[in-house]
Amino acid sequence: MLKCRTVWKKLAPLARASSTVCRQNVRRTGLPNGRIPALVPAAHMSTGPAGGGGGENRLYFALVGAAFVATGIYAYRTVQGDKQRYQERIEEISSRPNKATAKDPDTPIQPEPTAAEVPETAPVEAAEPEAVPEPEPQAAPSAEEPSPPAPAAEAAAPSETTEPPPAVEAVPALPKVPSHTPYLLIGGGTASFAAARSIRARDPGARVLIVTDEPDLPYMRPPLSKELWFSDDPSVTETLRFKQWNGKERSIYFQPASFYINPEELDSAENGGVAVLTGKKVVHMDVRGNKVKLDDETEISYDKCLIATGGVPRNLQVIERAGDEVMKRTTLFRKIEDFKALDKVSRNIQSVTIIGGGFLGSELACALGRRSNESGLEVIQMFPEKGNMGKVLPEYLSNWTTAKVKREGVKVISEALVKSVNCKDDKLEIQLKDGRLVKTDHIVAAVGLEPNVDLAKSAGLEVDSDFGGYRVNAELQARSNIWVAGDAACFYDIRLGRRRVEHHDHAVVSGRLAGENMTGANKPYWHQSMFWSDLGPDVGYEAIGIVDSSLPTVGVFAKATAKDTPKAATEESGTGIRSESETEDTATSPVASSSPAPAVQQHKDDYGKGVIFYLRDKVVVGIILWNVFNRMPIARKIIKDGEEHADLNEVAKLFNIHED
Repeated sequence: MLKCRTVWKKLAPLARASSTVCRQNVRRTGLPNGRIPALVPAAHMSTGPAGGGGGENRLYFALVGAAFVATGIYAYRTVQGDKQRYQERIEEISSRPNKATAKDPDTPIQPEPTAAEVPETAPVEAAEPEAVPEPEPQAAPSAEEPSPPAPAAEAAAPSETTEPPPAVEAVPALPKVPSHTPYLLIGGGTASFAAARSIRARDPGARVLIVTDEPDLPYMRPPLSKELWFSDDPSVTETLRFKQWNGKERSIYFQPASFYINPEELDSAENGGVAVLTGKKVVHMDVRGNKVKLDDETEISYDKCLIATGGVPRNLQVIERAGDEVMKRTTLFRKIEDFKALDKVSRNIQSVTIIGGGFLGSELACALGRRSNESGLEVIQMFPEKGNMGKVLPEYLSNWTTAKVKREGVKVISEALVKSVNCKDDKLEIQLKDGRLVKTDHIVAAVGLEPNVDLAKSAGLEVDSDFGGYRVNAELQARSNIWVAGDAACFYDIRLGRRRVEHHDHAVVSGRLAGENMTGANKPYWHQSMFWSDLGPDVGYEAIGIVDSSLPTVGVFAKATAKDTPKAATEESGTGIRSESETEDTATSPVASSSPAPAVQQHKDDYGKGVIFYLRDKVVVGIILWNVFNRMPIARKIIKDGEEHADLNEVAKLFNIHED
């Protein structure tokens, strides 16, 4: 059809020319309107009268015959030429696979596929992109050149159509992400690791996948603001190993890399295992479909899922509004990268200001204060409360702690409300609302943590309006197959009510409980987690329950001895992370000391060691053990019992604080 159409287009001008010649000759013979009657030509031309008219007719027929002969010759040559060019074109197209095969015999010739045509199950081992020749673009058929055969003609070659096309562009090798995992843990912190360990303990063959947006394997955060700052190793920022107060050395990582298996091996691991997918963030959850989507569009389905996304450090709005220059000189302390950055900055500046008087701010102030004695670094700590740890400790103990921080070389500015922050003359100027002006080189904002609830919207999970975090039940369950643990969980404590806790030991306890419940334990949250803070190796405290300075408190103190320090406590327990040894213990029937109990002391100048009880409706809901260690199971039992106590001085005897 295409050949006939092309020939006709070429012969049409000749046909029109011949028709014109015929009409002109007819007019010469005198026929009206150039029309020839149907019966006239044959009869008249054979029997017409003799004379001059016959000569003209012979001339006419000779010219017409010559025109038709010339037309036939031209048409024949044109068809033969087109046929030859057509054969040459077909031979050229057919020879392309052979040419490519001669260049690279193992590389199939494939047209470049579109994104929609690439099959999902593309072969893993594809030829190198450099060896894949790009097909020549084929122009649309023109009037002068016949088009090649239809694509259906090429479909007969299975070697070219049955195999998926190879990759055209070089793509860096990425770890193969399992498309499905029985246990998916979102977040790579303490809670996730505790859950993974708990799952594997109850289900030894379990396959667990941890997805974290951090580049590191699961690690413990407390040493980042504690022991790492007291290390004598100049390469501590690289090794991330530290000496505990008892002198033993350990890494901040829970387990070495050899403990985990590669994500691509998780499906085929005979005995299961724990795999960590680092540098990936879960951005969407499909609760009904039991699957999540990563930031690279990868989807992973699951049977059971744990959300342990932790939180992000808060910042002051005045700092955020101050501009990029101020933000560049501000550290929000949370991760390994933050520790490394602050360590480097603190060695190259003259002054650093820590905003915040809570756990993190006080620990960093004491840590940097020790460094100031060696390098001359000016360390400033400011907070809106009257004393250090003012939101947690009773006022008298907060004032004593403030004095202790000052002795560490820290300049403390209390009742400080930041009005504005500006950068002027290569210095940061912090303007307080009462008119005071503080000049510094760098700011560390330690003003709290915001729970990470980014997945709440896509997953349809409820966020608690009072405490923040994902709202879960006593079993830490948010949905039938979704649990939440750690800082992001707002859970129901069967003894103390709705709570959200931001401490290492809570991450351990809640992660372990969530892991057990993911394997079918169905246990409620009853084991009270503890938290601790050390202001250097000489002063430390452990706390449990609700410790809020706005609650009524009763403190019982005694004279401290050399063994009543965090250093001595770690020497006895053998670990710097004290909760690792204490959360496994339970108290049955504590035996009270036979020593006579002194009167309740609340306003002494020296608080060596003691116990602070926090009351709500005359019931103890929180306890702080001040330089009293390895007694947490007793405190846990007191809160669990939930009884009223007429004389807390007698209760304090259970901790044996009066023994030498």
